[in-house]
Amino acid sequence: MEHLDPEVVLGMTARAPDGVVIIDREGLIRYWNHGAERIFGFPAAEVIGRSLDVIIPERHQQRHWDGFQKSMATGTTRYGDDDLLAVPAVGAGGRKLSIEFSVVLLNDADGQPGWVGAVIRDVTARRAKEKELYRQVAAARGD
Repeated sequence: MEHLDPEVVLGMTARAPDGVVIIDREGLIRYWNHGAERIFGFPAAEVIGRSLDVIIPERHQQRHWDGFQKSMATGTTRYGDDDLLAVPAVGAGGRKLSIEFSVVLLNDADGQPGWVGAVIRDVTARRAKEKELYRQVAAARGD
């Protein structure tokens, strides 16, 4: 990896179809790639510097921020390398989404927790198909 120009990595991240979002220790969006624009429908210029609440459904915000504050205070997260989180989200215009994402806690220059990065995938269509399949199975069983 030492031979790979960091600009190549940044270029890939910027154009990746999955959302890549980074928030600072205050919970403000500091990086929002093309994939995040595509998934959520918000251009980067509209969300950079805003709270992550812009994509978190109101009923889930308190739980999110409680966990976020704990991670910032302890420097750890309960989510490991193998954890893929599945949660509801909100897109532009209030559009309801289902997303899956992995999370990475990143340290600042002083070695303290300073950033949280997430790689996000929109699974709304897949979840809708799964729900319909469950509904059909339940109907066939007479539930």
